[in-house]
Amino acid sequence: MFESGNRTELPLASSAGCSCCTANVFSQPTSSAAELTLEGLTCRHCAQTVEKAVLVLEGVDSVAIELVPGGLSRLLMGGKAAAAAVRQAVIAAGYVVSG
Repeated sequence: MFESGNRTELPLASSAGCSCCTANVFSQPTSSAAELTLEGLTCRHCAQTVEKAVLVLEGVDSVAIELVPGGLSRLLMGGKAAAAAVRQAVIAAGYVVSG
């Protein structure tokens, strides 16, 4: 029923994250940046979830995540949003602000 000669080999998922995302994603915000350390992000989808949660806050100009799957990731935020609001947005998105 299936021919083994027509199979396409797919790359295996990395043990450091999911297979749908690249692990090393980083872009610098455009204005002066505040920085937070985050825990619990494992893939680019996690980073995008946090970025979206923070971008909707008043005073946020830009957001970038330096993703370290399973480790401490870094959130850089440009703008003048209240630090407590940013922390709460990260927590509401399901992640931990470290430190």
